[in-house]
Amino acid sequence: MGKTKHEGPQKLDTSWKPSLWSSWVPLGLGKVKPHHVIDTLKVVYENKDQLGYAYRILTQGVCDGCALGVSGLRDQTLTGPHLCSTRLNVLRLNTMPAIASAWLEDVKALRELSSAELRQLGRIPYPLSRKPGENSFRRISWDQALDRIAAKIRGISPKQLAFFLTARGITNEVYYTGAKLARFLGTNNIDNASRICHSPSKTALKRSLGIAASSCSYQDWIGTDVLVFFGSVPANNQPVSTKYMYAAKKAGTKIILVNPYKEPTMENYWIPSIPDSALFGTKLADDFYQVNVGGDIAFMHGVMKTWFEMEEEAAGQAIDHAFVREHANGFEELRQHVTRLPWEQLEKSAGLDRERIREFARLLARSRSGVFVWSMGLTQHHFATDNISQVANLAILRGFLGRKHCGVMPIRGHSGVQGAGEMGADPFSLPGGDFDATARERLEKLWGFPIPSWQGNTVGISIENALLPDGHEQKTRLFYTSGGNFLETMPNPAFIKQCLENVEMRVHQDIVLNTSTLLDAKEEVLVLPAMTRYEQPGGGTSTSTERMVYFSPEIDGPRIEEARAEWDIYVELAARVDPKRQHLMRFSAAQDIREEIARANPHYNGIQHLHKRGDVFQWGGAWLCEGGVCPTADGRANLIAIDVPELNKPEGHFYVSTRRGKQFNSMLYGKIDPANGADRYDVLIHPDDARKLRIAEGESIVLYNDHGTFLGRAKYAQTKRGNLQVYWPEGNVLIPKGVYEKHAGIPEYNAAVKVEKADSFHARKDLAYAEKPIADIDTNAS
Repeated sequence: MGKTKHEGPQKLDTSWKPSLWSSWVPLGLGKVKPHHVIDTLKVVYENKDQLGYAYRILTQGVCDGCALGVSGLRDQTLTGPHLCSTRLNVLRLNTMPAIASAWLEDVKALRELSSAELRQLGRIPYPLSRKPGENSFRRISWDQALDRIAAKIRGISPKQLAFFLTARGITNEVYYTGAKLARFLGTNNIDNASRICHSPSKTALKRSLGIAASSCSYQDWIGTDVLVFFGSVPANNQPVSTKYMYAAKKAGTKIILVNPYKEPTMENYWIPSIPDSALFGTKLADDFYQVNVGGDIAFMHGVMKTWFEMEEEAAGQAIDHAFVREHANGFEELRQHVTRLPWEQLEKSAGLDRERIREFARLLARSRSGVFVWSMGLTQHHFATDNISQVANLAILRGFLGRKHCGVMPIRGHSGVQGAGEMGADPFSLPGGDFDATARERLEKLWGFPIPSWQGNTVGISIENALLPDGHEQKTRLFYTSGGNFLETMPNPAFIKQCLENVEMRVHQDIVLNTSTLLDAKEEVLVLPAMTRYEQPGGGTSTSTERMVYFSPEIDGPRIEEARAEWDIYVELAARVDPKRQHLMRFSAAQDIREEIARANPHYNGIQHLHKRGDVFQWGGAWLCEGGVCPTADGRANLIAIDVPELNKPEGHFYVSTRRGKQFNSMLYGKIDPANGADRYDVLIHPDDARKLRIAEGESIVLYNDHGTFLGRAKYAQTKRGNLQVYWPEGNVLIPKGVYEKHAGIPEYNAAVKVEKADSFHARKDLAYAEKPIADIDTNAS
């Protein structure tokens, strides 16, 4: 997979360079921008009862925020301390005390609270039970809870059992044990948050390059000729990465954003730990290519079409023919496919004229190196796998693989998710391999029990299957979720609520309550208190975006008395379900799990040697596909001819996509987006689009389609004309249910909508959408 080792962190050049400054006005006065100092002081105040413990978590533990891989305050990319608002925001989850027992006695009162307010009440203190119609949670023992779950599992078919593991600070040890438990119990219905975000990345990279992770490291950003972000805004979601981009700018790298919205934090960012940036800001992106929602494939086709035209017209060589000839299949098929596509079709789909597309193509053609980064702007479409294979096509044609300052990177938004699939916690994989006969045979020899051969369901299908009729073989009767809140993360919340309430038994293994925990179940809801990663005996490991496996130690501090390590809960449950075979699932310590992971997944051979703070290794080396040799059957990359998708936007409609504000996944930390000053119910709309509809800024408007209606306010913004942005999860009422990407099973998170003034919308008597649920707001709020 890789030979060259990572070089270790580089020294950050902090010399002042005024040409990169955003403004000569100090501290961004008068600008809409994140307020890092104020936010930090708020975090200090929140954690004032456990400042010592909070400090130890920050300085000793591996970050449980994004997947950059900061251990303590250090990483493997740049020297110096690193700390960001994302990590500070989630800090209180680890230090707060247990929820007051009085709250647990009034579920109706709890249902009046948002998930943010529920989170602030405190940690889950002990196992809880609630049956239909009961207005309080009853405290039960661990024995009672596990016995009830075990009895239910024994009484149903394995196909009626489904597991889910979120990204909430979960370690490789927990993912691995959860994946093994599911197969021990005879089910392949197991899924994780990583797959919901990046499964198309894995699927596409496997078919294009034979890999299932980033081919390069963050250090490759620094000094590459061009760094391109497709549908990804790292300044918002991975704030420490702004230091990497700052270093890249100092090294002469051009940074490009391909996205429907001209993201303010990529245009200007004030990096608090770098003096000149903290004072005068840094212009991060050199250019923005504002494509339509879903227009990326057409845009990239236009790039390739330009390259082929350049060579036909003897206007320069844009394609690395030596690399393609030696290391790629499918070139001629791709060339014929692309050259046949008419420019008019590509321009309409992309939303850009051909000269603008050619400009980007020529930039890449002049670049000797390049790194392509993407996130959910590419992955959460019903054609997402094709999106990513199209990115791979660009990298292969330019030879941007397997060497310094080159690569393809699906950037992760959570600290544990890269390892989730690599540990086998999804229906399409097993530790160290895909879900195929070879992998099953290998794992069966290691585990000592048979692995079911039938294909498991993704979590969306498992939830929907709760509505199947009684007696159906795949009706989901027990849903066991470690973290997660599908009521606020899946399309069509009203439908998801109906599904979750139709499950006979739901188990919520978590550290805090959320709105989905409070929903009824047909028979019983059980809530199990989990430890954080910093509390788990023997520590744990997590894998960063760049395949760095970090050890995070157990950290001295207060404990929730009855909270248990999540892997230990799984082990104990297995013993209750099948006492005669419990030895096959028995781990006495976290180190035992790491020893087995090293045997189950050959890439992770080395994890067993991680014992203390600061221990880390990178599986696969600095670059996958090093030297152009890919881990495919023939060692070659595959160029794939991708069709331009039909975007299905009827006349008079807009494309709508979702964005994040001051939040971590679905956990909200503020009602105002610090990047642009928008409220959670603001609809980002281009001023020209709004004026055409005679909509004033701040005016109440309704977005609607066949799936739902959303009442918000117009906020003028530099979005691509014809495209809107709403906040997630508030805007999920507009997203169709049951629409999944055909290759990777990811839900669709985009839709076509009509827009209308709220007054005229409500005045119409023949409204076809009148019965649809409305996500409402207080239209008098400031």
